[in-house]
Amino acid sequence: MDALQQFRQAKDRFFGTDPHSPLTPEQKDGFSGLSYFPENPDLRIELDLEMFDQQDTLQMQTSAGDVQKYVRWGRFHFEVDGEPAELTLYLAPESNSYFLPFADTTSGRETYGAGRYLEVEPLPGGGFLVDFNMAYNPYCAYNPFWSCPLTPPENRLKVRIEAGEKIPAGEWANHGQS
Repeated sequence: MDALQQFRQAKDRFFGTDPHSPLTPEQKDGFSGLSYFPENPDLRIELDLEMFDQQDTLQMQTSAGDVQKYVRWGRFHFEVDGEPAELTLYLAPESNSYFLPFADTTSGRETYGAGRYLEVEPLPGGGFLVDFNMAYNPYCAYNPFWSCPLTPPENRLKVRIEAGEKIPAGEWANHGQS
C-alpha cells in the first residue's frame, strides 16, 4: 500500500471514529468513507513561486459570514493537460503556514462547490511541492456548523483538477454546498 492510500485510510478512520471529526455522531452512523479521484501522478507538481512585489493582506470570506486574514504570498504558474493555470498561494499569519484554496471546473459537480484546499510546504533548495492528490474538502462540506474560508475569485481555475477528494456523498454530507 502506498503513502496516499495509507493517508486516505487514516483520514476515513478519523472521520468515522474520532471525536474531533467534523461529522456529528448521527452522521458517523451513515459514514462509509470519503470518495476520491484515483491517484494522478501528473498532478503532483514541483513548482517555483513567483513572489509578489507587495504582499497584501486579504480578508477572505468564510462560509459562516465572517472573515479570516491571509497574506497574498505569491503565484504558481503551471499546466494541466496542456492548459495554462495559475493559483495564488496565501500565508496564514497566525500559524505561519501556507494555504492554497482552489476551485476548478469539477467544483459543484464532482467536487465540493465552494472549492478544495491544499497545504503546501517549501522544498529544500527552493520551490514547492503542489500535490493535488492531497486536495481535500473543507469541514463545512460535511457539517454546516464549521466556518471555512471561501475560495477567492483569483483561485478559480478554468481547468479540471481530477485529483483528491470528490464531493461528499450520503446522508452525512452538507448538501448546502456553501
